[in-house]
This record gives sequence, C-alpha cells and structure tokens, in this order.
Amino acid sequence: MAGETGDARQAAGAAAFARVHETAPKETTPSVSADQHVLSPKQRQELLAALQVRFEKNMGRHPGLAWAKVQARMEARPDKLWSLAEMERTGGEPDVVGLDKTSGEFVFFDCSEQSPAGRTSLCYDREALDSRKEHKPKNSVMDLAAAMGIEVLTEEQYFGLQKLGEFDTKRSSWLKTPAEIRQLGGALFGDRRFGRVFIYHNGAESYYSGRGFRGAVKV
Repeated sequence: MAGETGDARQAAGAAAFARVHETAPKETTPSVSADQHVLSPKQRQELLAALQVRFEKNMGRHPGLAWAKVQARMEARPDKLWSLAEMERTGGEPDVVGLDKTSGEFVFFDCSEQSPAGRTSLCYDREALDSRKEHKPKNSVMDLAAAMGIEVLTEEQYFGLQKLGEFDTKRSSWLKTPAEIRQLGGALFGDRRFGRVFIYHNGAESYYSGRGFRGAVKV
C-alpha cells in the first residue's frame, strides 16, 4: 500500500540520518563556530531525503507547495540547511507549514508529535539560568535556539501549528514570551489537553524533563 511505502521510506530516511549523527551529542551547544555550520554531502543527502518523505506524507500542512521548489531554496542556503539538521537531530521533525509571501521564503516549524526530546530540561533564558544558585539546568531555551539558528515559536505561531494536528498531548513547549511578562519574572508555555490548546506561565528559571521548545526557521 502507498501508506506503508511512505512509512517505510520515512523510517529509512530518519534511520540513515540518525546514523550519520550517531556520534554527535544529543544537544547543540552555543560553542559551535560558524565555519562548522556546514553539512557533509552525505549528511545533506540524508537530511533532504528525510525532509522530502515528511513533506510528501503531510501535504495538508502545506497545500499547493511543491517539494522541488523547497529543495532548491534549501540547497541555496547551506546555513539554513544546517539549522534544519539541528532541528532534526534534536527530535523536532521539521516540516514546511507555509510560505512567506513577502520574502518568498518557506516556513518550517518543529512538527514532532511531542515537544522535541533533545531540548528538554531547559529554563527560559540566560538571565533565568544565571539567577539559579544551585541545580542549574544545562542550558536555556533562548541560548539553545540562537545556537541552532532558529526562532522559538510565539503564542500565535503555536496556535497556528495546533491547527495542523494534535501536538504536545503528553508534553509541553516553552513559547517566546512578551517582554512585559518576562520583566515580571514569568515565561509562557503551551500544550494540548482535553481536546483544547492551553497557554500557561511559569517562573522563567524553572525547567522540566517533559518540557522542550519548538522552533521556526525560514528558508
């Protein structure tokens, strides 16, 4: 059946991409230099194969868009391809969710069913991380997103993602927090429970094993 073939291709593409990165650390750190933000030919090939399978399996996320045009833009932007590889490596399962009609760029979101497993146990930002005197998390959401070259989803973008499927039914995701909330010590996160999408708040210095963050990148 066609569905079985698509599933098999997706599993094969993801497995091959994982093999390329099997010796890499599970999480990106801000210490990677710009000249390292280039994939090898094999990594690029495996990533594009995995993204193509996901794109073709989930056409409802991007009706009317053609893979050939998406691939052409990605191949012309190796820095963006590297960011997509980091999203993939940390469990985000990036996919196209739209087209920016002003810039002509394709918009990718993390579309994993649950918040990306490779980006959990993070407080919100550097200020929150520095404020903890003990039991500090390994990194912050905003620092890791910057290191990956992606933007943390806003509340509006998160609601848009949730219109494309059911996400974060078991986990939750930190969201980009408005300055007026952050200045008061808080940060936003969202999830889906009981068939509805909820937005909540926590202290920005808190962190949880069941909460990651979702990112966006334009190519």
